[in-house]
Parts: sequence; C-alpha cells; structure tokens
Amino acid sequence: MTVVDVNRGIEEIWRIESAKLVASLTHMLRDVGIAEDIAHDALIVALEKWPNIGIPDNPGAWLMTVAKRRAIDLIRRTKKREQKYSELARGTDLYTEEDVDHVINEEIGDELLRLIFMTCHPVLSQEARVALTLRLLCGLTTDEIARSFLLSESTVAQRIVRAKRTLKSENIPFEVPAKEDRKERLSTVLEVIYLMYNEGYAATSGDHWVRPLLCQEALRLGRVLAELAQSESEVHGLVALMEIQSSRLKTRINAKGEPILLMDQNRAQWDRLLIRRGLAALERSERIGVPLGQYAIQAKISACHAEAHSVEETNWVKIAALYEALYRVSPSPIVELNHAVAISMAFGPSIGLQLVDELSGESSLQEYHLLYSVRGDLLFKLKRFDDARIEFKRAASMTKNEKEKSLLMTRVKECES
Repeated sequence: MTVVDVNRGIEEIWRIESAKLVASLTHMLRDVGIAEDIAHDALIVALEKWPNIGIPDNPGAWLMTVAKRRAIDLIRRTKKREQKYSELARGTDLYTEEDVDHVINEEIGDELLRLIFMTCHPVLSQEARVALTLRLLCGLTTDEIARSFLLSESTVAQRIVRAKRTLKSENIPFEVPAKEDRKERLSTVLEVIYLMYNEGYAATSGDHWVRPLLCQEALRLGRVLAELAQSESEVHGLVALMEIQSSRLKTRINAKGEPILLMDQNRAQWDRLLIRRGLAALERSERIGVPLGQYAIQAKISACHAEAHSVEETNWVKIAALYEALYRVSPSPIVELNHAVAISMAFGPSIGLQLVDELSGESSLQEYHLLYSVRGDLLFKLKRFDDARIEFKRAASMTKNEKEKSLLMTRVKECES
C-alpha cells in the first residue's frame, strides 16, 4: 500500500471516527474546543506513523487511545485541572488510564446525542449551532459547510470559532437536557441530524458518492431522539424521511462505487423493511395532529417514490404539489429548484427549464453546481446538446466530489456524441 493509499484511508477513517473522538473527549474535558484540538492531534500522529507501520486493525480504538492519553497529559499539566483530578483521585483512586477509561465510557447516555444538544444550546445563534455541530459530528471542513449553506468560507469559520469560545465561557454542560428544556433546542438538533444524513447520502467532497456509515449514525440518533420526544411530529417526520431514503442506499452506486441516479435504480432492490418503517414513522407524525413540518413533507415526497414500482408510475403531480407545500413551510432557492425538477417530470422539460431559468439570477445559487446540472439535464431532454454540454461542464468544475464529477463528465461526452 502506497503512502497516498494510506493517507486516503486515514481520511476516510477520520470522517467515520472523528465525531466519536470529539464526543468522548468533550465528556472527559468539558471543553469542546480543546476536545477537537486533541482529536486533531491524534489524527496528526496517525498521519506520521501509519504510512510506516500500516493502518491498525482497529484504527478507531488506536486513535481513541492516543487522544485519551493526550487528554490525560493535559489534565495533569493544567493546574486547575490537576486540582480537580487530585480531588477526584482521593475519593476514587483515579490514577490509571484504565480508570479514566471507565469514567469516560460509562453508560450515562448517548455521547453523540449529548454532543449535539450541547452544541445546539440556545446561547449560540441558530447558524452557529448548525455549523459547529456539522464540523464536529460529520467531520466536514469549513469549506464543505459553507457550500452546504451557500455562504463564504470565512463567514462559517468565524461562526465556528465564536461558537466554541461561547460554549467554554458560558460553561455549557455536556448533557441531554431535561424534557422541559429540550424543546427549544429541538429544531436545531433535527436540522443537524438532517444535514448529517444528507452528507452521508450525497457526500459534498471526497472519493465516495455515499457515506453509508454517516447515514446509519444519523438514522440511529434520529431513532433515539424519537423515543425521547414521542409527541413531536417533526422528529417522527425526520425519522420517516431517513428510513425511506436509506432503503435506496445500496442501489445508489454500482460495484465500482459510481453513482446510479434515482431514475436508473433497480427498485426491486430497495429495502422494503426500511420503507415500511418509514411509512409507519410518517403515520405517527401525521397522527399527532399538528400541521406537517418540512421533514414530514419531505418524507411524503420520498414515500411517493417508494410506493411507485417504476419511474413511469411515479405521481409527479403530487410531488410537485408537495414541493409547493414545502416551500411555504421552509422557503429556499433549493426547494424551488427541486420543485422545478418535479414540474419538468410532470409537465415536460420546457416548463421546468423556464422555472430553472428564473432561478438562475438567484445570487445564492451562483456557486451551486446542481443548478447547472439540472439545467443541463433539461436542455439535454430538449435536444439542445451544445447548451447542455456547457452546463454539465460548468457543474463538473464546481463539485468537490470526484464520483459526481466523473458522472457529470460522462454527461458531457453524451452531449458531444
């Protein structure tokens, strides 16, 4: 295995393990900023050592061991922490790393869920909460987060830095809040889990089109949250959306890891158990008796695809209407773009193209590669191949995901031939 291969492997391992590292270290140190720094220290050690010794059999445990040792060293070096450590030690003989491990790993709740609630504290702005949590839970770079929100990288970086400082200065506890305090943080927690899932479903960068482990972790957190907040319609709506979307994960790529778009997927291979679970969660969301929110509406859109045995049987008129409802609940240019796609499927590409062209002047979409990808697809269907080629090429130049770039360049070649 070459050094390049090892470094790519480390990058993938880091994306999987970083959130667990930060959560455990935050539990130990009660400082999310320092926890993230120490986790990155462990990553640097791996980058230095693994090209020579090879990737360990259990790389997550290796990183966790290095990180915990550094955390213990920090506790011992810091006077304030040393005093606290000594007080604990006098009562519990807490002098060995094994004992510290026991304290860190004791079953007092889901650490990742506690980390989400900590970083979604109302002392932070809504935007800062989401940016910080995506950085810590998904291992996303500031550039990737900025692209997700159609913002500048410097803006996102400033939000993350300020958020970590605020959490430290306000001494925010590392805990899942009591029921009466949970509701005010719930919308942000749901948004973070949703964005975490989306990053797994369609990775913004890297060599993989999907990151299934990230999807699985987001779905697991959603299920845990649904048990904590059984009377919240949107919690069940989000779980429904993730369950139904997850039914398609195995059909989203071929044996080479290349993307397979929705229209080309083998629906017979969709996981019917996950679809049934999703529909049941959607029913629970609707049964609560409040107006459906953005996640439940998206789940209904996903259910339209799940219930259709073929592309031709898909009720695109209903999907278009649901996107209109979604826009009323959660207006955004991206929802409008998806609505345009649904309209094109229901009423023809020329009408869809007209709607997309109206969105082309939207400043927040100028660097959004899917705008050009959608426009290219509509132009292709209208047999305007030269124009379509330009749009696909522009979209390929913007995406940071190598598999998606390859797919778009294939579309360029289709236009040329």
